[in-house]
Amino acid sequence: MKRAALALLAPVLVLALVPATARASDFDRLRQTDAALLEAGWRLTTGNAQYCEETDLATGILLHDAATYPDGEDIKATLGLSGDIGVQAVATGSPAAFTGIARDDTLAAIDRDRIALFPSDSARKWMRVRELEAALSDSLKGDGLVELELIRDGVTRTVEIAGMPACRGRFEVRFGEDGASADGGSAFFGSDFPGFAYPPDEFAAAVAHELAHNLLGHPEWLAKRGRKRRDIRQTEREADRLMPWLLANAGYDPGAAIRFMQRWGPEHGGGLFRRRTHDGWDERVEMIAAEVATVEREMATSGTADWTHFRALTIAAD
Repeated sequence: MKRAALALLAPVLVLALVPATARASDFDRLRQTDAALLEAGWRLTTGNAQYCEETDLATGILLHDAATYPDGEDIKATLGLSGDIGVQAVATGSPAAFTGIARDDTLAAIDRDRIALFPSDSARKWMRVRELEAALSDSLKGDGLVELELIRDGVTRTVEIAGMPACRGRFEVRFGEDGASADGGSAFFGSDFPGFAYPPDEFAAAVAHELAHNLLGHPEWLAKRGRKRRDIRQTEREADRLMPWLLANAGYDPGAAIRFMQRWGPEHGGGLFRRRTHDGWDERVEMIAAEVATVEREMATSGTADWTHFRALTIAAD
């Protein structure tokens, strides 16, 4: 069974895949991972929007559908939800936050279209969130605004939210897994990924690494070339180098990319086979540190970190 949560209203979607055997005790941990990924994804995609080739409008809200949980009725009662669709988290400093939307508000309507118009499919319950995403995205594409009807403590109110430019992308939490990867449009993080326990800026560095793969078109490039080991190593180097640039534009310390690799690498970056596709973690730290110095000079000079020159790297290797 899938439990899906919609992040940012569009374009960033956070999904958490939850098996039917998941217990109610898993919910708090899942909520924490969703919120952490929302926060990092929001800052990275909005902070770098001016340099992304594809952007959409986003609002910074994360929704979840109680009907997709194995114990959905208990979840609704515990959270005080008046319906299936609730607010899981709101990104700090986002348009949604400025309107006063808060965690555990219930979503009742989108542009006066009642949630009842989006019925849950018993065979594919996670699809309702996809349909909501499409409706929200279509609304924002019109005049950049979306009207939401929300319920809190039995009181109904209507708010209008303006979308904010963000790099197009999707983030997904996969319940019970511990890895991180990217497929060109989405970045995937297992709910047991070690970075969730790291300081927020170091976790954001991990998110930046996977986002970098997507922004630079690495998955498509590798698929076209047959995923040769030397090519994988090249894309990993490029993603490592882009990490501090993305962090800087998102308001994080670019040096968090170094600290992430120093914390993650000794335990997770080894192995003979892995070294054929990735440099050693200490070598990666040196490469990232050199890039951080460049980013800091760029920020001191212009106040922003223009990373558009990275787009030519993989293409040049063809």
